[in-house]
Amino acid sequence: MNLRTYLISKKIDPDLMKSGDPERYKEFNKLFTQMHPDSFTSQKLFLINKLRRKYKLEKEPEEKVIKKPKAVKPKIVPKIKK
Repeated sequence: MNLRTYLISKKIDPDLMKSGDPERYKEFNKLFTQMHPDSFTSQKLFLINKLRRKYKLEKEPEEKVIKKPKAVKPKIVPKIKK
């Protein structure tokens, strides 16, 4: 995972952030390559929330949704006693 995909997963537009705040983007990129994404999130949580509002991702990447066919449930028919 790189910083770009991470920012998209956090609903932050990486292109807007890179053009709007290039110093912070460089800093984030440097730190992100050195640590696990979960550690990065916990360390920068308050900044991430502010950035999400400032550089909102307008269009989320489209994912193909594969629908599973519904499972057929067996019919239970009571036995008739004679």
